Amino acid sequence: MRKCARCGKTSRMQGARKLLRGHYNPVNWSRKYPNLQYATVDGKRMLLCTTCLRTLHKAPRVRKTKTAQGVSS
Repeated sequence: MRKCARCGKTSRMQGARKLLRGHYNPVNWSRKYPNLQYATVDGKRMLLCTTCLRTLHKAPRVRKTKTAQGVSS
């Protein structure tokens, strides 16, 4: 089974329900697959979902540190 090499996302089962004359009609289950793309990370070719692929290209957050304001040394 195909899965994301970074987060481990795999396929899942999903059922659809149609509204017919005021009652829900159960419909057969179908398998939904993640959107996996080949990408080169650190010189290795791997399957990544598009969510992981998008976060790889984002700049890391810089945490602001609190400094003592108004205190002279």
